[in-house]
Amino acid sequence: MRVAPTILHLDMDAFFAAAEQASKPSLRGKPVVVGGLGPRGVVATASYEARRFGVHSAMPMGQARRLAPNAAYLVPRFAFYRAISGQVMELLGRLSPLVEPLSLDEAFVDLEAGGLADDSAGARAVGERLRAEILATTGLTGSVGLAGSKMLAKIASEEAKPDGLVLIEPGTERALLAPRSVRIIPGVGPATGDHLRRAGITTVAEVVEAGEDELVRILGRSHGASLYRMARGHDDRPVVAERDAKSVSVEDTFDIDLHDRLRIRLEVERLAERCVTRLRGSGHSGRTIVLKVRRYDFSTLTRSETLRGPTDDPLVVREAAERLLELVDTTGGVRLLGVGVSGLADYTQEDLFAQAGAEAGTSAGGEAAEAVVAEEPAERPAVAPAAVPTATETASRRWAPGHDVRHAVLGAGWVQGSGLGRVTVRFEEPGSTAPGRVRTFTVDDPELEPADPLPLVPGGVTGAEGAAPVVRAGE
Repeated sequence: MRVAPTILHLDMDAFFAAAEQASKPSLRGKPVVVGGLGPRGVVATASYEARRFGVHSAMPMGQARRLAPNAAYLVPRFAFYRAISGQVMELLGRLSPLVEPLSLDEAFVDLEAGGLADDSAGARAVGERLRAEILATTGLTGSVGLAGSKMLAKIASEEAKPDGLVLIEPGTERALLAPRSVRIIPGVGPATGDHLRRAGITTVAEVVEAGEDELVRILGRSHGASLYRMARGHDDRPVVAERDAKSVSVEDTFDIDLHDRLRIRLEVERLAERCVTRLRGSGHSGRTIVLKVRRYDFSTLTRSETLRGPTDDPLVVREAAERLLELVDTTGGVRLLGVGVSGLADYTQEDLFAQAGAEAGTSAGGEAAEAVVAEEPAERPAVAPAAVPTATETASRRWAPGHDVRHAVLGAGWVQGSGLGRVTVRFEEPGSTAPGRVRTFTVDDPELEPADPLPLVPGGVTGAEGAAPVVRAGE
C-alpha cells in the first residue's frame, strides 16, 4: 500500500449512452439504451435516465424494453466509441508512462510514475484537471477515484459516479471497507459470494473476522489468501502499462436460428472478414484461427486450426474458418457464430496459402475436441438464393437505429428506425440547440446514404479518424 493516493482510476460515465446523447440533441436528458436490438440482444450500456427504470448492462434487451418501453434503443457505433476512447487515453498518457486500459472507457494511471503528485492535494488537483480536460476534449464526463491501491481507486470511482471525484486517504481503508458487501472485493463474483454467504460471510468485516485459515478452507489457498489480504486493504498490484493481447475475435447472435448450411457459411465468411479488419487495426497477426458455434440447444463448440506462421490475410483466415465449419454439426440450427485469431504477433508470414499440409491444433468447448485435418476444401457449390440475406436483413444492417446518415439536401442526421421498406431519419447535429426535424424515406432513396459520425466538439475526432481499437487481454 502506498502512503499517498497516487493511483488513479478513471471510468467514463455511461460511456456508450452518453456519447449517443451528446451527438443527438433530441435524446439529451432522456432514457437511452445501447445494445443488440434483436430478441436475443443484450444491453451494452444504459443512460442514467434509463437506469432509474431498472435497466442495466448485460440485461436481456426484451426485459429492458418491458421496463423502459419509451426509451430510445440504439445499435452501438463502436468505431465512434473507439475514436473517443483514443482521445481519453491520449490525455491519460500525458499524466504518466504507466497507463493500464481495462476497456474503452476505463483505465488505471500511476501518478507517482508521472511525477505529478506525491500527496493527497497534488493527486486531487491532477484528478480535477483531468476531468476538465476530458470534458473539453470529448464533451463527455468521467468519474475519478484516487487511492493508494488499484482496488480502492476503483471503489472510489464507483463512489464518485456520475461526474465526480472521490479520494480515499491512506490509513482509512479498513474502516471504509468493513461494512461493505464482500462482492466489492475484486475476484468475488456470484459463485464465490454464494460460497461465502453459505458460510455466514456477507460483509468485508466478516471476511476479516473469519480469518485466513477459514477462507482458505472455503475457497482454496490462492483465492482464500488473496481475499483475506484485500479485505484488510492490502493490494499491491502494480499499474501495468502493456497488457499483451491474447486474441482478437468477433461474434454475432442471430435473432432466428440459422438452418441453411450455405447461409451459415456466408456468415462465417463475413465474420472472418470483420475479424481480420480488427486484427489489422490492432497491429497484429496471428497463427491460430478459432471458430465458435452455439447451437440451438445452447451447447457451444469451438474448433481451431494452427497455421505455419502468423497471418493477417483475410483469404487465409476465411478459408481456415470454413474448414473448421465442416467439422461442426449444425443440424437443428445455429444461434451464434464467432471467428477469432489467437497466437498473436506483430509480423506476418506471407507464404501461408498452401495450408493443406499444415499441422492443425484443436480446442473444444461444450464437448470433446475433434482432430482438425487441414485439407484443401472441396470446390464450393454455387450459392443458392436462400443463402443470400433478405432485403429486410440488408436494410436493417444499412439503416441501423442510431447510426449516422447524410441526405444530399437535408444534411446530417441519424436513423430513428426502419421497416417495411422505409427509414425514418432525424436531422440534427451535436451542436444543434434544439431537436431536429424528422423525415421518412424509402430505403433505396438515392439522396440518402450512410455517413461517418460527426465530432462531439469542434475539431474533435470522428469514428473514421479514431485510434486503432483497444484489444483487451483474452478478448
